Amino acid sequence: MVIILIGQKIKNLRLQKNLTQEELGERTDLTKGYISQLERDLSSPSLETFFSILEVLGVSPKQFFDDKNQKQQVVYPKEEQTLHIDEDKGYEINWLVADSNENDMEPILLTLEKKGEYKEFEPSQSETFGYVLIGKICVTIGEDTYIAEQGESIYYQALSTHNISNAHNGTSQLLIVATNSYL
Repeated sequence: MVIILIGQKIKNLRLQKNLTQEELGERTDLTKGYISQLERDLSSPSLETFFSILEVLGVSPKQFFDDKNQKQQVVYPKEEQTLHIDEDKGYEINWLVADSNENDMEPILLTLEKKGEYKEFEPSQSETFGYVLIGKICVTIGEDTYIAEQGESIYYQALSTHNISNAHNGTSQLLIVATNSYL
């Protein structure tokens, strides 16, 4: 008989998803105490319970048991980036890290054509940092407007409706890192 210890892997995945033991328990109809026992390998789940936990944690059984998936990815090749072009609004957005929406930060490269404007965002707890690589951009937060030129940075908490537009006669480009809000 082979005994597989899965508790630490479950705990690591739970922490990566920013879930408490209680939250994982609520989403799987299990108690916090039972989740604690599983994570310390004091109890073994049924297959149904195990699959339910993996579903909430967003991994397949194959991914869970595949040791090479346990390594943290450090380098993100250009081929893994996701590009979206909105010709009507005059912008191009490049998600630099493919799975960044699952992380605490989301880095993107935003290119705005002349008169280009990125979409308007609703208020959130998100924080946004940006560095103007080329041109000049306009940041509107609520009723306030700010201009940042090449080589300047922006930083704000997104507590009001906000958007970014091009304030340059040509193309502008901005490296943005925004925190993912967990509201």
